[in-house]
Amino acid sequence: MTEEQSENRPPDPQGRFAGMPYDFRKPTVSRVKSRMWNRDDQRLFTPKSFGWGYDLNLYWLAHPGEFVKSRRK
Repeated sequence: MTEEQSENRPPDPQGRFAGMPYDFRKPTVSRVKSRMWNRDDQRLFTPKSFGWGYDLNLYWLAHPGEFVKSRRK
């Protein structure tokens, strides 16, 4: 993995409970941004930056055409 890819990769959640990710660490701007607005993350549903469950990667909602194109690769 290149240095640029590792910078854009969202951090892993703190853990999992009942199959759902959780992260109760203090949220940081970079973690919130990497999970809620990240073109490099192909997932529409990403682990919450704080709490239990999933959030939406809003980048893909704002760019639905690119989301479809990224799935065809």
